Amino acid sequence: MTETKRGGLALHWLMLIGFAVGLIGGLLVNLAVGADAAWVVWLTDNVTGPIGQIFLRLLFMMVIPLLFSALVVGVAEMGDLSSLGRAGIKTLLLTVVVSSIAVVIGLVMVNVFQPGRGVDPAVAQQLLEQGKDGAASIVQTGRDSSIQLGDFFLDLVPSNAVTAAAENAILPLMIFALFFGIGLVMAKSPATDRLQEVIQGIFEVSMTLINLFIKLAPLAIACLMFNLAALFGWDLLVRLAAFVGVAVGAMAIHMFVVYPLVIWLLAGRSPTAFFKGVREPMVVAFSTASSNASLPVSLKAAEEQLNLPRKIARFVLTVGATANQNGTALFEGVTVLFLAQFFGIDLTITQQVVVMLVCILGGIGTAGVPAGSLPVVAMILVMVQVPPEGIGLILGVDRFLDMCRTTLNVTGDLVLATVVSRGEEDEPAEADDVVPAAPPA
Repeated sequence: MTETKRGGLALHWLMLIGFAVGLIGGLLVNLAVGADAAWVVWLTDNVTGPIGQIFLRLLFMMVIPLLFSALVVGVAEMGDLSSLGRAGIKTLLLTVVVSSIAVVIGLVMVNVFQPGRGVDPAVAQQLLEQGKDGAASIVQTGRDSSIQLGDFFLDLVPSNAVTAAAENAILPLMIFALFFGIGLVMAKSPATDRLQEVIQGIFEVSMTLINLFIKLAPLAIACLMFNLAALFGWDLLVRLAAFVGVAVGAMAIHMFVVYPLVIWLLAGRSPTAFFKGVREPMVVAFSTASSNASLPVSLKAAEEQLNLPRKIARFVLTVGATANQNGTALFEGVTVLFLAQFFGIDLTITQQVVVMLVCILGGIGTAGVPAGSLPVVAMILVMVQVPPEGIGLILGVDRFLDMCRTTLNVTGDLVLATVVSRGEEDEPAEADDVVPAAPPA
């Protein structure tokens, strides 16, 4: 097994060092001179900010070619449609079940601890004023999204795959890639074999470039965390502490109770060994707050650390990067109930069940980018008649919670891939790709 190292240290340790240096440095700067100091603003705008954003853009640049090629090749390497159907059904069922558990945990935590009841109205009003401008576009997006909810399944099918890619419409693009891969399986011929080799080449080039870009991760993570801490300081952790505590507590229960049980009971693996193998994806997810940006590192960990079958890992992880977002579903449920409590609106059990169902659907349809869940939260708030402008209350702490829920999402994708792989391990990958192909009738 190869493990990326620089200076004698494994990459994930360098990432953690960069994270700690950036966080501590940013907090010291914030406490010493404040976020409004001229040189701090210049530094974050012209040095640390661009470095972090360049790293993210390099990763995002590779998301579309990587996602398309990995999903097409993953489906094509199944060898037959029965293998694809088996993996697809397992993935769908586990996604719904585990996401439901996540949302239930979040809703129970909010109902028990009532974080919205203890918010100081004066402080909340101040936060609302600060976040009102930033929330405006999110709220409008949420209102627009609520109109299209009934057309969700129609929107899954792209009328133009190129347009879907250009607009970063990940789910429609994945549907196109899924059918393209199915087409490769059905139209088996020397020509399609060569086409599959070309797409395999695109995947390998994408992974090579990702491995090159990821070497910048320790520096980029340090810059991202410095910006976050220098500009927000301790406010990141102390504002709305009850809300943050409940959200993080619910995510921790799901991460360290539900996931280990799933790994142990359904995958038949050691939870300790699993978490040891997924350290790098977890650090990247926490630092970038993006499931899409973490996908390349997740694929690498699945194949090299967890030793999962390539065809299963590529299929499940590329689908899961958008469709299996347990942390996002949990966060959306907690946020909606928190804001309802804040505004003194009591949601009935029926309304909370509706919130849970929409959160599961929202977790499937949420973009795997930083703050991608906020428009979905605004949409749900409109549905249950809670003032959607209240989303401005959480903007100050959303970045930290986004980092936490993205870590839960990415870990959940790897949990899902590990469980789905269990039934496939008994079958020789290469042999199955050839033997089941019966001669045409």
